[in-house]
Amino acid sequence: MFSGAGGGGNDVQWCFSQVKGAIDDDVAEADIISTVEFNHSGELLATGDKGGRVVIFQQETENKSQPQCRSEYNVYSTFQSHEPEFDYLKSLEIEEKINKIRWLPQKNAAQFLLSTNDKTIKLWKISERDKRPEGYNLKEEDGRYRDAATITTLRVSHARLSTLNTQEHKTRYVTLDHKPIIRLSIDVSAMLCGFNSASDIVDIKPANMEELTEVITAAEFHPHQCNTFVYSSSKGTIRLCDMRASALCDKHSKLFEEPEDPSNRSFFSEIISSISDVKFSHNGRYMMTRDYLSVKIWDLNMENRPVETYQVHEYLRSKLCSLYENDCIFDKFECCWNGNDSVVMTGSYNNFFRMLDRTQRRDVTLEASRESCKPRQVLKPRRVCAGGKRKKDEISVDSLDFNKKILHTAWHPQENIIAVATTNNLYIFQEKVN
Repeated sequence: MFSGAGGGGNDVQWCFSQVKGAIDDDVAEADIISTVEFNHSGELLATGDKGGRVVIFQQETENKSQPQCRSEYNVYSTFQSHEPEFDYLKSLEIEEKINKIRWLPQKNAAQFLLSTNDKTIKLWKISERDKRPEGYNLKEEDGRYRDAATITTLRVSHARLSTLNTQEHKTRYVTLDHKPIIRLSIDVSAMLCGFNSASDIVDIKPANMEELTEVITAAEFHPHQCNTFVYSSSKGTIRLCDMRASALCDKHSKLFEEPEDPSNRSFFSEIISSISDVKFSHNGRYMMTRDYLSVKIWDLNMENRPVETYQVHEYLRSKLCSLYENDCIFDKFECCWNGNDSVVMTGSYNNFFRMLDRTQRRDVTLEASRESCKPRQVLKPRRVCAGGKRKKDEISVDSLDFNKKILHTAWHPQENIIAVATTNNLYIFQEKVN
């Protein structure tokens, strides 16, 4: 179907691997997954939810005697990252929802990740411990303190092997004065010396908030140049900034913007042109943006138009009025690259997600559903009928379920393994192994 993450040129068939999450039609708001992120090796996969929790899955060691049985991801660690807050000065409730997770490249035995809600960015250290100290002088092994009068001998403490467990340590956190109009995103610089957030080093706030017409929607550092980053806006523009020019990057170096086609101008034009995600390619030459209806690939050397445009669900253009009425038009879809930047993936409605092959200019729509949850079952392409006579294997646009949506996706950095989130469920698919 598509060339693999390693660039082997072989066609890929995607098959079901796992699904995490309870089967429940009445999903609690706190259990809805709000972000998905592989670490740099792909061994760990983290999810954040609207309840402020972070769940980390670890890839099990592959069974070399049975290569057809791919390794699975099992729960490695779970912890509460953020709690609900109330800003008394601004009379504002701060949700505990995890907006973004970013892994730091591993430098020692411990793993580090950043997590953020609308106000606070936290740096977490995740480490393993297989030994526990014993032989305390001032307390018992269960933690109770001993009566000093009963201590007559000196114990020599020692370490004893115990069941392997993980520990999460909040090493530090940064509280930001973000306004509720800003959808926060975070990213780590190429030199690992810092990170940015969507309104941390850029301020486009007008003097009078009633004149506000544009907000920042996403930001990302260049993968190789630690001084360069881009940020996108609700007006469909992307600005590239150089931090060597100024600490506060109010002036951009490049502005990427495509002139609107007058024939497509409508009441909803500005809403659907808002960019919900921006991602640099791994080689740093291109960047990908996602708006409501399409994915665009930009060459950093060409600002006036994208070099590639892919329609994700153009059949929804005729449904924009009803999508506006049910607020779906404000959904923020993310996008991601495969390991060698040849394929991009993004989500849609009805639990559909799209694979867009840049090399062969082909695309396919796949579905994450429990009906196709048989082990190693190959996913069948899905097609949507926008009008006219519907074929046997097609789905009418009128029958799409807009409550089922894939907003968050992630691609393993080295293998053809993908993760997509649907409400409280995390689906993992992988390349079929012959």
